[in-house]
Amino acid sequence: MSTNTYHYPTYPPQSGVMTDSIRSRYIDKAIEQNLLPEQSHRLAPVVSLVASDDPSKPIQFWQLYSVMGPHRIEAIVRRFYNRVFEDEPWFTSVFERVASKERHIQTQASMWIDVMGGGRAYHGGEFRLNFHHTHNAFELMNDKGAQRWVDIMVETLNHPSVDYTQDDRVRPAINTFLSYFMSKYADDFNFQDCSAFGDTNPVVKRRINFLNLSFDAIEALSEEELIDELVARGIDINLLASKSQLVNKALSL
Repeated sequence: MSTNTYHYPTYPPQSGVMTDSIRSRYIDKAIEQNLLPEQSHRLAPVVSLVASDDPSKPIQFWQLYSVMGPHRIEAIVRRFYNRVFEDEPWFTSVFERVASKERHIQTQASMWIDVMGGGRAYHGGEFRLNFHHTHNAFELMNDKGAQRWVDIMVETLNHPSVDYTQDDRVRPAINTFLSYFMSKYADDFNFQDCSAFGDTNPVVKRRINFLNLSFDAIEALSEEELIDELVARGIDINLLASKSQLVNKALSL
């Protein structure tokens, strides 16, 4: 993990057409999967459009614009479509029939920017996005098409020329963004979820304020919760061999 000190936002963010709705649905799903704590809809570091300056906190994908800005995002999309339009005819022809390469680049980049906190860039929002996949790209909304799309995107993301800034959290945030949408499309179109973009955001644990808890409430916490919170506070737990010792340490804080 990078030890750089950050001062975000580098690029001032705004909610896009889809930012709020996609963020809400992602948080719901992440809570179900125990990737985010239950109160995440009310946690400022999670819902904010500005990435945390703390390198220990993941960047949520709706915070990416505040770090990357429009040009880095568009550059990734441009590299992807340059590769798409060089691929096998069965794959490339679907894109060629819908629009020019430059039109695909501008449309996809505007969608990414919109969801990532760059303002109202993708006019038409989710209706437009759904219409595109059900009417224009339906021939590729299957196991074969999805796998090829993922393979080319991974090849794109792994290219050494891609500028993710100096923040090591950017690539996992992009992987999380892509995995979320690929999982959604797999459900919508009944194909296998082939999300394999690389490491995604780590689990976010809820912080516990011991000062606001009674003895009984602290004792009711699991050992895992106690350990996570004590470690987060920089406390060496190696000498705390039992739960009672963990509880006593928490009470002493």
